[in-house]
Amino acid sequence: MADVKDFISSDPIAWCPGCGDYGILNALKAALVKLGRKPKDIVIASGIGQAAKLPHYIKCNCINGLHGRSLSYASAVKIVNRELTVIVTTGDGDCYGEGGNHFIHNIRRNVDITVIVHNNQIYGLTKGQASPTTDEGYVTKVQPQGVILEPIRALEMAIALGAGFVARGYSSNMEHLSWLILEGINHKGFSLVEVLQPCVSFNKKNTHEWYSKRVYKVNDDPAYDPGNFVAAFQKASEWGDRIPTGIIYRAEKPSYGEKSGLDKAAPLVDSDIDDIDLTGILKGFA
Repeated sequence: MADVKDFISSDPIAWCPGCGDYGILNALKAALVKLGRKPKDIVIASGIGQAAKLPHYIKCNCINGLHGRSLSYASAVKIVNRELTVIVTTGDGDCYGEGGNHFIHNIRRNVDITVIVHNNQIYGLTKGQASPTTDEGYVTKVQPQGVILEPIRALEMAIALGAGFVARGYSSNMEHLSWLILEGINHKGFSLVEVLQPCVSFNKKNTHEWYSKRVYKVNDDPAYDPGNFVAAFQKASEWGDRIPTGIIYRAEKPSYGEKSGLDKAAPLVDSDIDDIDLTGILKGFA
């Protein structure tokens, strides 16, 4: 039986005191314990940024790569070995900015991975310039006159593109967030769990106090149906005085493994490649 001690890493944590990332880390650990899998069966992939440090703080398989590219190699890992639980931890800049193209096409492919986006609405690691989700008008050192662009609404985008699982959590509501992460992992196909996460150093607007007055849980309303596409899109568009959290949209659809036939075949990682002439294959690219 899995225990939270199984996932404790010896790496020192380098986040600022009070950072929302701590809540996400603890929620993910709790979800992995409930999942019941061993650390060797779990892969956490990340790119660059504060969120990308998280895999170092959980004892399991870890891949750190280039800025915005985590979804590509996470999908490759899942395609090669579907027996692994594959999770991505990424930031709003890493995923929606540098990784925007990968975000779009991985929703389209519907590979069975879970993407946890730490959304603090700012670039934290590079000291506070506006990210794709920064509110219009917010003043930063790089945008001294205020941000002039509208923020990306990633949940609306994901639903419109056909993602089968779209959820939003809040880093201070750890038990609820842990449940959302576990539900995302258990969903077959691409799962998006965006987490509202205060940045105590560089985002002075979207604070713990600001969020706590606004967030509410949509799934507490028995009349809300996360399977209703139109209602889910309308709910995802809410922002301001009230901000919905919970499972915003959920729909079953064939995953990449099912559509491609890979789920019925032996995992690629178990394939015998001794007789493959890699030299001949590489010459074809010369």
